[in-house]
Amino acid sequence: MAAVAELKKRTRRDYKYMLDYRTRWIDNDMYDHMNNSVYYYLFDSVVNTYLIQHCGLHPPTSPEIGLVVHSHCDYFGPLGFPAVADLCLRVNKLGKSSVTYEIGVFEQGSEEARAVGEFVHVFVGRENRRPGVNGMGTALREGLAKLTVDAQAKL
Repeated sequence: MAAVAELKKRTRRDYKYMLDYRTRWIDNDMYDHMNNSVYYYLFDSVVNTYLIQHCGLHPPTSPEIGLVVHSHCDYFGPLGFPAVADLCLRVNKLGKSSVTYEIGVFEQGSEEARAVGEFVHVFVGRENRRPGVNGMGTALREGLAKLTVDAQAKL
């Protein structure tokens, strides 16, 4: 992952997909900002929305599933109810069976990233929980390649 100072400079233009999220009263904690655990919920939501809508993933029946093997978040500013968040997504690394996502969280109307997270999936067979011999399926790879910031990504 990039250095924290570099992450803090991220803008929406650094990402290739965006999903908005209307915060809820329950997202706030006793300090009147969104609880840290909610950020991870948002990371999971934007990643899986993209996988379902653009990569052909159908979580209840797809032959392969993504297991989260790593997640991380750097927080730069508070966000809380009743804000609307822009969840911005890109792929920093596309491997044979793994993908490293970066998620920028912005408050609508503000250009400063409130948080930047990293989320790593390893795609495995639903039944055996092992990566496939040929890695992830073609539809997943092609969909994820559209988000990659690495010009060297191979299909």
